[in-house]
Amino acid sequence: MRRSSTRRVLGAAVAALTVAALTSSPPAVAADAPYDVLVFSKTAGFRHDSIPAGTQLIRDLGAANSFTVTTTEDSAHFTATNLAKYEAVVFLNTTGDVLNATQQTVFESYVRGGGGYVGIHSASDTEYDWPFYGELVGTYFTSHPAIQQATVRVENRAHPATAHLTPALTRTDEWYNFRGSVRSSARVLATLDESTYSGGSMGADHPHTWCKTVQGGRSFYTGSGHTQASYAEPGFRAMVLGGIRYAANRAKADCRPETGYTSLYNGSTTGWSQAGPGGFTNSDGTLTSFDGQGLLWHSAREFRSYSLKLDWRMPGDDNSGVFVGFPPSSDPNSAMSNGYEVQIDATDTADRTTGAIYGVKGADQAARDAALNPPGEWNTFELLVEGERLQVFLNGVRVNDFTNTDPARSLVSGHVGIQNHGTGDDVSFRNIRIKELGGTTPRTGPILAASGKCVDVSGGSSADGARVQLWSCNGGANQRWTVNGSTLRALDKCLDAAGTGNGAVVRLWTCNGGAGQNWTAGANGSLVNPQSGKCLDANGGSSADGTQLIIWSCHGGTNQRWTLP
Repeated sequence: MRRSSTRRVLGAAVAALTVAALTSSPPAVAADAPYDVLVFSKTAGFRHDSIPAGTQLIRDLGAANSFTVTTTEDSAHFTATNLAKYEAVVFLNTTGDVLNATQQTVFESYVRGGGGYVGIHSASDTEYDWPFYGELVGTYFTSHPAIQQATVRVENRAHPATAHLTPALTRTDEWYNFRGSVRSSARVLATLDESTYSGGSMGADHPHTWCKTVQGGRSFYTGSGHTQASYAEPGFRAMVLGGIRYAANRAKADCRPETGYTSLYNGSTTGWSQAGPGGFTNSDGTLTSFDGQGLLWHSAREFRSYSLKLDWRMPGDDNSGVFVGFPPSSDPNSAMSNGYEVQIDATDTADRTTGAIYGVKGADQAARDAALNPPGEWNTFELLVEGERLQVFLNGVRVNDFTNTDPARSLVSGHVGIQNHGTGDDVSFRNIRIKELGGTTPRTGPILAASGKCVDVSGGSSADGARVQLWSCNGGANQRWTVNGSTLRALDKCLDAAGTGNGAVVRLWTCNGGAGQNWTAGANGSLVNPQSGKCLDANGGSSADGTQLIIWSCHGGTNQRWTLP
C-alpha cells in the first residue's frame, strides 16, 4: 500500500559478505554485532584430515564477518563460565565420546538457555549415549558409501545457510546415512537425491542439512564437510557462515518442522494472474516485483482455513505486501478493499510496517524487531487463517494476532496474492506454499453470521424438522455446531436443506448422508449446499432474532457470510 512520508534510517552499516555463492554473490547485508564462537574438534574415534582446513575456514569467516574464533580440542573448556563467553559452539568433525557427564550437563544448560550449536559432518558420529545430544543434532550417523558425486536438493532457500544455493547442486563428498529422518523435529533445508549416487539407504526423503530450536537455543547441522576440498568451495563456505550466524542469533530463520504444504509457486506461475499495472520477473525460482501498483494473485482457487508460507526479501527501503481473504477480481483495488494486506515495509508507520495488518492493526513491535532480518536477507512469513482470525508469524515468531469484525470483509474464504507496489519498490518472493487445515479434525463452536448473531436451533429442540434461525449468541448447546467433514452438526443432528429451490428452509434433521446435508466453502465466506448450488441465507437479509435460515442463489451479500468454528 501507499507509504507514509515518515522514514526511519535503517540499522547498521552495510557490509558485503566475503564469500561467494555457487550462483551469484549474496547481496550486501547489515553488519552483525560482534560475537564470539568456540570451535571444538576433539575426536575419540575416526579423525578427519580436513579438521585443519575447517578450522582455518571458520577463522577466515570470523575475520571477515564480525566474530572472533577460539579453537580447542580440550573438553575442559566446557564450563559454565567459559561457555558464557560464546554465542555459538561449532562441533567440527568430532567423533565418539568427547565430554564427561559434568561437561555434558553444562553444555545442555548452555544450549537450553539460549546458546547456539553448529554440527559439521561427523558431529553426528558423536556422543551416542547422551540423549540430549541426539535431540540437539536431531539424529545419528549410521553408515556411508565411498566418496562420490551426488545431487543435493535445496528445499529451503530462505535460511541464511542455503539462501545463496541453487535448487539443485552437484558436489563431491562423503554422504551420510542416518538413523532416521529429522523432519518431525527440525526444518529440513536440503536433502540428498539417492538416485544420483550409490549407497544411499534412506530412500526418497534423505535429509542432509537442517536447523531446529531446542528451548531457548538454536541448532544447525550439515552432513557435508568430509573432504579437505569442501572447505575451499565458495558455496559450502557461505553455508557454514549462514549456519553460524543463525546459531549465534545474528540471522533469523523459521526452523519449525514443516510438513504437508502444497507449492503454489516454486518457479512456475501456473494458476496465477496479474491484476493491474506492472508485474513480476520470474527467474531462479524467484519472483521480483517491478512497477505497479498491481497484484499477482492465485486465481486458480479460493482457500479457507489454511497456513500460507512464503519467503521474501527487500534489497533496501522497499514496499510490498501479502493479501488474503479477497474475492476474485482483475482490479487490484478489490483486494485492498475486500481483503487484508500483511505489510512488508520496515520503515512505515506502526499500522503500516512489516507484520502489520495494513491500516488496521500494527504488529507487536518488539517481537517484530527481534525477528526481522535486515534488507538484503530473506525473511519468512506464515499467515495462519482460521475463520476470521489471522495470525502473522515472522521467521517463526508470532508478531500479530488479528480477528476481523468488519461485516464488509471476511477472512473465512478468499484468494491470496502478492503486491508489486511501484517503481523502485523491488521485493522478491520464493517458495509460496499452503497447507489447508479444514476438514481433517472435527471443530466445535458457534456459527457466526456477519451480523454477529449465532446460528440457533429453535427452543433447543432435537426433533427432525426443528427450525434453524438467527439468535443472539448465548453459548447454549443449541448454538454449538461441529464441523465434521462436509456436515454441520448440533444436538446430534445435521443441518439440512429441505429442498433445492430459492427459499427452501434449512432445518435440523437426522444425519443420513444425503446431499441436502453437505455444505462447502464458497466465495466471500459463503456456505454452499452442493445439491442445489445455493447458499445458506438469512431470510430477507434480516438480522433479527428468529430470522429463518434458508437457501438462496449466491449473491455475496452480508446475509450469506458465515464464520465456522
